[in-house]
Amino acid sequence: MTTRLSPDRLRDLAAAVYAGAGMRQDDAQLCADTLVQADLWGHQSHGLMRLSWYAARLAAGACDPRARPEIVVDAGGLAVIDGHEAMGQVTAARAMAEAVARAGAHGIGAVAVRRSNHFGTAMYFTLMAARAGCVGFLSTNASPAMAPWGGRAKALGNNPWSWAAPAGRHAPLVLDIANTAVARGKIYLARQKGQAIPEGWAMDASGRPTTDPQAAIDGLILPMAGHKGYAISVVMDMLSGVLTGSAFGSGVAGPYQARARSGAGHLAIALDIARIQPLEAFGARMEAFIAEMRAVPLAEGAEAVFYPGEIEARADAANRRDGLDLPADTLADLARVAGAYGIDPGLPAG
Repeated sequence: MTTRLSPDRLRDLAAAVYAGAGMRQDDAQLCADTLVQADLWGHQSHGLMRLSWYAARLAAGACDPRARPEIVVDAGGLAVIDGHEAMGQVTAARAMAEAVARAGAHGIGAVAVRRSNHFGTAMYFTLMAARAGCVGFLSTNASPAMAPWGGRAKALGNNPWSWAAPAGRHAPLVLDIANTAVARGKIYLARQKGQAIPEGWAMDASGRPTTDPQAAIDGLILPMAGHKGYAISVVMDMLSGVLTGSAFGSGVAGPYQARARSGAGHLAIALDIARIQPLEAFGARMEAFIAEMRAVPLAEGAEAVFYPGEIEARADAANRRDGLDLPADTLADLARVAGAYGIDPGLPAG
């Protein structure tokens, strides 16, 4: 029988681990919430399975648990934040809050971030903008995962990006994608579950297609949509790394590298919808837009037409009601990392 766990209980556990690693309580709560929220959305690849990775980076000093992101350029609608090696979630939340505030003052706010870290799911932060009546954008760069188009050596990250907007009476419309055929976290999750990965996700170190998750991790993740995914990833690295003054390309380290400074950069943008049209009118137009998409005849085998973010909103509601069902390996990993900080996880045995 499956034991479903309270999201609040899991959030408290993750926050206790982060606090044990030296984080301030408010930062620990934020970082814990981002992990649990990813699981609530159904994105276990970015959920609590990553807690041990982040804890290892904090313990090794690759992330500074006490760092406070600092505004180093203040130019009206534009700002630059130095993350000072803080957790990426802390820096991204500060950047998006700053972008929303500047959008309120100027109609648009853009915040470039340097010297940050991996921040988990980008949509967690763009939804901050959507809930504040803005259209939000966030990009980041990541450690090398794929080859430049035409090459066969890792030199470019999957470099995720997200847009979010309010949608009237509906849950916000939100896009959160990486530019590889699949987020690398899904390959780590497949390895954790002992599952093969689908064809078309990755190549091994010799450049051969593979369905073995470990071979994929040691090899190359393929770009989405061929050369188009590669080109988008290049642009996101330009925005997140080159433009911000942070690391880029092979200079970025990933969250699973416990001792390497990340060098990740981000770009957060918020557009104040009310400066363009009344927010209520925008909401009504979004409702009409969604209704039009839903009205098309269904393709064979399709359950329904979903707008971006709708599936996550439904999963969130169901998982908050029923509790979270986590893989046995994730539960074991949570127990291990909690035990390292003298915390009783209070979790069921695998």
